[in-house]
Amino acid sequence: MIIVTGAAGFIGGNLIQMLHSLQYKNIVAIDFMEKLEKKVCLNQFHELQFIDIEDTEKFILTNSEELEFIFHLGAITDTTASDIELLLHFNTNYSIALWELSVAHQIPIIYASSAATYGVGEHGFDDDESQLENLRPLNLYAKSKHDFDKYVTASTKKPFFWVGLKFFNVYGPGESDKGKMSSMIHQGFHQLLANNIINLFKSYDSSYAHGEQLRDFIHVQDIVDVLLWFMHHRKNSGIYNLGTGKAKTFNDVANTVINKTNSQGTIKYIDMPEELKSNYQYKTEATVNKLRKIGYKKPFTTLEKGVKLIAVSDQFKLSI
Repeated sequence: MIIVTGAAGFIGGNLIQMLHSLQYKNIVAIDFMEKLEKKVCLNQFHELQFIDIEDTEKFILTNSEELEFIFHLGAITDTTASDIELLLHFNTNYSIALWELSVAHQIPIIYASSAATYGVGEHGFDDDESQLENLRPLNLYAKSKHDFDKYVTASTKKPFFWVGLKFFNVYGPGESDKGKMSSMIHQGFHQLLANNIINLFKSYDSSYAHGEQLRDFIHVQDIVDVLLWFMHHRKNSGIYNLGTGKAKTFNDVANTVINKTNSQGTIKYIDMPEELKSNYQYKTEATVNKLRKIGYKKPFTTLEKGVKLIAVSDQFKLSI
């Protein structure tokens, strides 16, 4: 029995589809029930168990002996979220409760952290756990993830296997439900379809020209591959970055989307919302040496290939 929290979300949905394709039958999808029931890609798998998020503890206590693995991917991921109590409840306290259950019943667990925990990157993007105390997240979402990272590493009792993955900018199929939190790649395709323009935020840092802000974009299939790799290996517990290690500028990304769709689209630089200006990461780029050193060898999807996969998907029906 495998649990996936955040099952109705972007990464959770992709993971469940892959588990199903690999013939895993006993999968438990945990999220808000109304979201689970509306998730089309999940409802085609009739053998899935749907569990409401508020019933997580009861379900684990009842089925602890059958549980083989927990993928904890659920969270409030809005980087502009301002409700501290809501973030504390769902991102921090829920994660702590799940962690304590995995410790008590020795159930291996992988949980989603975030590159947002690195703040402006003044200490770099090295996934060295000894440097956690030096990081300064820029928003409440990032702080909620960072607080859980610190809780985990400080815990004196741990499951026999655990991993925290600091996801960088994930993109790929299934992003529609993310709304304004969807990747710039996803939004770029929709903007091209709507008016042949891709909007990029202006830069308010003199070190970066407009559109030259950098992000490490990683395809969701690479995320799923790493999740499954860790599930099968179950060694080298710790916190790891999960990005490609090669940042791209927003200009590069926008031009790649335009080129892969053979469109005549243009780039427009727009004002950044005021609430983002003081909490904006101008560069993220994962250091992935730690993951490579423990034996993960598969190359990550290039931006060009990842964008091409989206361009020819049923969702966009664009020719290249």
